[in-house]
Amino acid sequence: MSQRLLRNLSRLLLGLAVTFVLGGCGYNDFQRLDEQTKAAWAEVLNQYQRRADLIPNLVNTVKGEADFEQETLTRVIEARSRATAIQATPELLNDPQALQRFQQAQGQLGGALSRLLAVAENYPALRTNQGFQDLRVQLEGTENRITVARNKYIAAVREYNVLARSFPTNLTAMVFDYDPKPGFTVANEDEIARPPSVDFGTSPR
Repeated sequence: MSQRLLRNLSRLLLGLAVTFVLGGCGYNDFQRLDEQTKAAWAEVLNQYQRRADLIPNLVNTVKGEADFEQETLTRVIEARSRATAIQATPELLNDPQALQRFQQAQGQLGGALSRLLAVAENYPALRTNQGFQDLRVQLEGTENRITVARNKYIAAVREYNVLARSFPTNLTAMVFDYDPKPGFTVANEDEIARPPSVDFGTSPR
């Protein structure tokens, strides 16, 4: 057998061995789950962006109600500004503190929107404004899609992190720098997003 043939055979055997080792230690699973979390995160961002894009039309519609609470409107505008000012780069997924700031800003925007929609119930002109009602429906649908997308991301991160922390795949994670990913920490989000109580018996100011 020639030396050239031996070299080629050795390379083939080495390649097969590497493929077996990497596959058996979860390398391919890390690749798959990493892409899965990125795709899930992209959908979260898409839905947050959809919500942000709806707000200017909502604000312009509400401005048409002369006596509408300006403080409530201002809070929505400022919350949107803060939320959209944070650059949702891929690096955000590996920075727990930056991700927490992003979540907090989005939670504050959701809370401000909830209050605006609740207060709007005090204004008969807005309740009968078809444009406003259409925007309300779109926003409510977007909030539902945000919840679905966020839950899918949480599940994807959980699956990835289990792989990164389990033996023997945790060894592969250390070798190839597959660190556990930070997840959503939204223990108080229900409180943040809860609409305030509205007394429908009082007239608007």
